[in-house]
Amino acid sequence: MKLSIKAVALGAALLLAPLTARAVGEATTYPEVHFSFDGIFGSFDRAAAQRGLQVYKEVCSTCHSMHLLSYRNLVDLGLTPEQAGAVAASFTVTDGPNDEGAMFERPGRLADRFRRPYPNDNAARASNNGALPPDLSVITKAREGGAEYIHALLTGFRDPPPGFVMGSGMNYNAYFPGHQIAMPNILNPDQVAYGDQTPATVDQMARDVATFLTWAAEPELEQRRAMGVKIILFLIVLAGLTYALKRKIWADLH
Repeated sequence: MKLSIKAVALGAALLLAPLTARAVGEATTYPEVHFSFDGIFGSFDRAAAQRGLQVYKEVCSTCHSMHLLSYRNLVDLGLTPEQAGAVAASFTVTDGPNDEGAMFERPGRLADRFRRPYPNDNAARASNNGALPPDLSVITKAREGGAEYIHALLTGFRDPPPGFVMGSGMNYNAYFPGHQIAMPNILNPDQVAYGDQTPATVDQMARDVATFLTWAAEPELEQRRAMGVKIILFLIVLAGLTYALKRKIWADLH
């Protein structure tokens, strides 16, 4: 009986972990937005995630790193090894030392981790008015609201309301805590050219990059949910068999 209780708990945890994580401590109301991976049976929209990769590559990667992700991981996103290799080769990484003891630069390879835009944190702060752009590898797990927060942040830039005092070099954002953020509004209509001809509106780009970042943070999400469903179904069948066996035993005793 104790084993069954533990199995139920495991199945529920596998199935509902992403949902509970978003529900804990929710205070800020974000614009209502639907993602394909929402809900117990949700899954990643690979086309949207690949468009989000393009937005990250062309816009976000100039300031934000994703050092936990390797270019070879993009094959799991639906890219062919050749396509993933092309993404890697579009970045220049520092390698070495060579035979002369000097560092050198070369095109990225599948085995490389995503290139950092700055050599160190001090260089990053110096280039961003003293602010350190966060690594985006697990940003949707690290921020309350997950993908909804990313979408809201990227679409939440406004002119400050009358009387609101802005700090030097700061930008007003309706959904950032305190409403002042060092990051400027980085998305503009038609800023990227999607290969599938999807209109590159600000809302669409924000949705797509939020999908990509959620995949990067939880690439095993679909497998975990599938495992949870299987465990729950198994336990339902087991409970039915146990009940039938109990009735049979007690019927014979009476």
